Amino acid sequence: MAATHQDRPQDRHAADLSGAYPNAYRLLWAGFMAILAAGVGFAIRAGILDNWIEQFGFTGSEVGKITGAGLTGFCFGIIIGGVIVDKIGYGKLVALALAGHILSAVVTFSASSPANAYQLLFWGSFIFAFANGTLEAVANPLVATVFPNNRTHYLNILHASWPAGMVLGTVAGWYLDDRLHLDWKYQLALYLVPTAIYALMFLGQTFPKSEAAAKGASFVDMFRDVGILGAAVACFLLALFFGDILKDFIPERAAVAGYALGGLLLLAVAFMTKFSIGSVLLFILFVTHAMVGAVELGTDSWIQNITGNLFTSEQGKWLFIWTSAIMFALRFCAHFIETRLGLSPIGLLLVSAILAFVGLRFAGGMQTFPAALAALGIYALGKTFFWPTMLAVVGDRFPQTGAVAMSIMGGIGMLSAGLIGGPGLGYCNDRFAGEALQASAPAVYESYRSEKPSRFLNIPSTEVRGLDGQKVSEVKKAGAAATADQQAAVTADQLGNRQTLEVDSYIPATMAVIYLALLLYFRAIGGYRRVQMSA
Repeated sequence: MAATHQDRPQDRHAADLSGAYPNAYRLLWAGFMAILAAGVGFAIRAGILDNWIEQFGFTGSEVGKITGAGLTGFCFGIIIGGVIVDKIGYGKLVALALAGHILSAVVTFSASSPANAYQLLFWGSFIFAFANGTLEAVANPLVATVFPNNRTHYLNILHASWPAGMVLGTVAGWYLDDRLHLDWKYQLALYLVPTAIYALMFLGQTFPKSEAAAKGASFVDMFRDVGILGAAVACFLLALFFGDILKDFIPERAAVAGYALGGLLLLAVAFMTKFSIGSVLLFILFVTHAMVGAVELGTDSWIQNITGNLFTSEQGKWLFIWTSAIMFALRFCAHFIETRLGLSPIGLLLVSAILAFVGLRFAGGMQTFPAALAALGIYALGKTFFWPTMLAVVGDRFPQTGAVAMSIMGGIGMLSAGLIGGPGLGYCNDRFAGEALQASAPAVYESYRSEKPSRFLNIPSTEVRGLDGQKVSEVKKAGAAATADQQAAVTADQLGNRQTLEVDSYIPATMAVIYLALLLYFRAIGGYRRVQMSA
């Protein structure tokens, strides 16, 4: 069994947009609704961060870790699901995801006091993400299989459901929170509505197998191109995750234990694949997708809180809706943009990375609401095509990996978002805000300094003390009645937000360099082409 180069670039642009199976569109829209449920839950969680900070007194680092759990759990769902999906079938994974979504609600809604809130919200978010990852382990390879002639187009349509869910979740949460002042638990419960809908849409459907599984590829065959290099990326992030979890039980040895577990998983892959090095191209795509997760989902988990802090809470929600609406609309246009501009998927990714960099750089200096609309609009244009187009590239170039490589890459993106993106932005905000207030008003800093330290990736040398979120929230509520010293704390917090966005912009800048190198590589070998398997 081998992979052979087939389609020329011009054939790809002229590809048939119809599905390869009679129920292709039913499966596409069922997957769309499943990811929409994830988007609704994600948006509502992002919108109630201020409720959690105020009610439970969390630091920025703690909130970052909770939002991070709402991403890292995804990794386990998508990787485990991607590995077993061709063995147990799509239907059983959908049922597992449905159970996870219900259990997440039960755990999260149990949070009632500062004593139990952190653990319950952390694990409730983790279970929610696990269910989302399990669903994406179903939806991504499913859509790639039933629409083999234009994966970029249909995977972008599938993932248009994510920003659609974020818009719906933001608008609903806004109305219920700011207008009706309902408790955050009632707001979060809304994601259970699309959850029930996707369960009904998947009910009774027949599912195809991936191209590799249909042609008899074994589990080991699917893993060979991932190999040691690809597994090293996932295992490194898993080592960070295990270390973070274990620090509550063995604080002095948590990092070592985490790396030991990650190393054991890497050795298992090496033995299983008979020490296959794996594809260098796939390794580069995995590393780049870790950056995609950090800059797209990691930023999304914080952006509403940041813009609400720089402007007003209401304007922050409008800006979140604005960027999500741009993503939703453009993800239906991927085929049109590729065709009209003559871009390969790699060319589309390069343009996207440049736009994301420019948007985030401008966002760091935005002072007015119109400026924020422009800056974040540019950022939204850039981030729109990252995730689904990266999945399409893996589907096009590595069909012999079945659902495995695509699912591992999705897991890497979410792990990075949860371990590096979300917590990293929270850490940056703590660091920059604390440093700014300490430099401008040392006495005020001592009053507003958080009692809990913040660290990046649990590295002791990175320890800083940001500002107490509860105290800063009280000053914001005081408004014009706040004293000059109190206002200095708010100003420092806002400066921390701006500097955080500027640092964030270096991620898409690095991605742009990688995409340029890949573009030159494909030109050197005759252009980007879709690979098909021969029997």
